[in-house]
Amino acid sequence: MERIELVKAIPLFESLEDDDLNALANKLREVPVEAGRSVFAQGDEGDAMYVIEDGAVDIIAGSGKQKVILASLFKRQYFGELSLLDGAPRSASAVASRDTRLLALERDDFVAFIKKRPDAALAIMHEVGERIRATNELMTRTVTRNVLEEEDRKLTFGERIADMVAVFGGSWPFIFLFGGFMVVWMLWNSLLREPFAFDPLPFMFLNLFLSTLAALQAPIIMMSQNRQATKDKALAVNDFQVNLKNEVAIDRILRGQGEVLQRLTALEQRLATVRASGLDVAKS
Repeated sequence: MERIELVKAIPLFESLEDDDLNALANKLREVPVEAGRSVFAQGDEGDAMYVIEDGAVDIIAGSGKQKVILASLFKRQYFGELSLLDGAPRSASAVASRDTRLLALERDDFVAFIKKRPDAALAIMHEVGERIRATNELMTRTVTRNVLEEEDRKLTFGERIADMVAVFGGSWPFIFLFGGFMVVWMLWNSLLREPFAFDPLPFMFLNLFLSTLAALQAPIIMMSQNRQATKDKALAVNDFQVNLKNEVAIDRILRGQGEVLQRLTALEQRLATVRASGLDVAKS
């Protein structure tokens, strides 16, 4: 029963009937992988998809110093599902980050399952269509936005005050004004006598005032810094979305160019064949 739930958790199969899910679950093959061992390498033939029954797997792109961990997957998550559809070479490597137990669904078993169950094939095609539709929506939707304006619209009155205090407290006007205030305070209480000198040496009231000001100013500035960290995180997320969209768009353009080149090559070969046939006819 647990394997059926694992299969059902995969979006590609979530719309299948229970009988179809049970048939797929029976085709799963257990694959133990030790920590640090590779499940498959980038460029390998895509011959199976995997579901993590226990353990963890890192999906890695590149190698050596240019190696980048794209995702860290854990129990009940899956990877390599597109290999069931096209059998294309792996676009990334998968390495077990700890002792892991995987359930593998071979592409040959999946193809045999599809041939015997056309209704299940239609349901899977529907899920693939939904994913393609979602990708197209992502491509056509504008992801670039002014994150700073969005964050500013969410500000409360207290957060606006904290930002103003932080900006003014870290400026030269504040330094000059506060420095002048202290000089006037000390000269007034040093040169004048009572009752005009309200804080004679060693300026105890001034020390209390400075300590209180520092105690209040520090958390207010920290509040503003926390808000700045939130802005930086929002900017990073927006940059990631923009880069992801650009990467998908570039990949589509390159694939389109490859298809065009293939068609042109095929057309040239056909033209060459036709010319050769024409020459043969002329000679005869």
